[in-house]
Amino acid sequence: MEKAARLVFIPGPGVGHLVSTIQFVNLLLERHHHIWITIFVIKLPSDTTTAAYTHSLNSHRLQLVNLPETPSDAPSFPMTTIELQKPHVKEAVSNLSPTPPLAAIVVDMFCTSMIDVAKEFHVPSLVFFTSGLAFLGLMLHLHTLKEEENAEFTEPDAEWVIPCFAKPVPTRNLPFIALWKEWEELFMAHGRDLKKADGFIVNSFEELESHAAHSFLDGPQLVFAVGPILNPKPNLHPDAHADNADIFDWLDNQPPSSVVFMCFGSMGSFGEDQVREIARALENSGARFLWSLRKPPPKGSSFMTPPSDYAPSELPSILPAGFLDRTAGIGKVIGWAPQAQILAHRATGGFVSHCGWNSTLESIHFGVPIATWPLYAEQQTNAFLLVRELDIAFEISLDYRAESKNEAPTVLSAEKIENGIRNLVEIDDEKRKRVVEASENSRKTLLEGGSSYSSFQRLIDYVMDQV
Repeated sequence: MEKAARLVFIPGPGVGHLVSTIQFVNLLLERHHHIWITIFVIKLPSDTTTAAYTHSLNSHRLQLVNLPETPSDAPSFPMTTIELQKPHVKEAVSNLSPTPPLAAIVVDMFCTSMIDVAKEFHVPSLVFFTSGLAFLGLMLHLHTLKEEENAEFTEPDAEWVIPCFAKPVPTRNLPFIALWKEWEELFMAHGRDLKKADGFIVNSFEELESHAAHSFLDGPQLVFAVGPILNPKPNLHPDAHADNADIFDWLDNQPPSSVVFMCFGSMGSFGEDQVREIARALENSGARFLWSLRKPPPKGSSFMTPPSDYAPSELPSILPAGFLDRTAGIGKVIGWAPQAQILAHRATGGFVSHCGWNSTLESIHFGVPIATWPLYAEQQTNAFLLVRELDIAFEISLDYRAESKNEAPTVLSAEKIENGIRNLVEIDDEKRKRVVEASENSRKTLLEGGSSYSSFQRLIDYVMDQV
């Protein structure tokens, strides 16, 4: 009888982390029939969507275990939540059935302090890294620079030679966690934890990030690039509407590849001054557009509070006078957007994006060129990768930051935004060719003969060797 193995997955808090984990887990269960999976679900007190999502997911080889909820008076910071869950995770691992035996613990990139639990149970730890290969290499190298050379990332125009990038990376394109003094302790702890892992499962593929992939070949840790892991169903979101028919009816009536889709992810929103500049840019460009416009959370909200949708009656007061009437023939302003389905639509021809990694992979997969407008987290690094390194995107900005030290972010001018929109509409043949090639690679890499297919097999072999 063929031996079996169990993997424990610990996704970060929040339904977004859970969705990508489930997507990957389903691929794993499909590829190997003797792997069993247990997922420990961490719920935030404010989270209303996770329970609905996990309700019907248990199956013969997939078990979801809800960890005790974090007390509502605990600090809302995710890292704190994860630390508070450590004793519950240890107990849950102890309670696992001994058959099949535990082969490894796979932790989310935001749950790296859980690697200590794997060490206690004497099993390997793998990090499920939902950003790209270049960003993983960057985080590891920045930690080394800080630890060994006490590097300071304070000069915006200074450039850093990073092994996983072919071109030097300016300070202004580094993630804020590496830049701000008040985050230094967390950044250093995260880097130390990443270096304790036995390996990484990365949501990317070698054909896209070949330079970064090769930079890991002689490294001390295993790297399995198994992407793109895409969510095929409409994004699970509290603002998701059961019926998006009006969006798709409108798209169905547009010419092929004619619409510029503008969407800034689940956390993206802008103040009224910036909204007006975007509106002016869209109108002046003359391009057909579909704009996902979200309402910022109330002032004083925690930084994890997502935006909401505007009521239709609120739109005229935040947009330039007459904008909706003048653009009614060529544009549509919406709230929350079923992003993957819009990117897959034949009418969509360009994407103004915040460059979150999932959005980037979706856009590449569907062959839709991007104009970059990063907001948070590692998005400035992703924008640099897409525009400067891979040359498959256009720049609106590479270093815009929505997060700031108690000051409002700069307002990008309508002219700058319009220029990016025009570049998408008038894309040159060379760039179009690179976008199409990246899309084809994205579709082939998980099929037999593709690099992610092979990487998946190496991961399965590694897991089975542990039991």
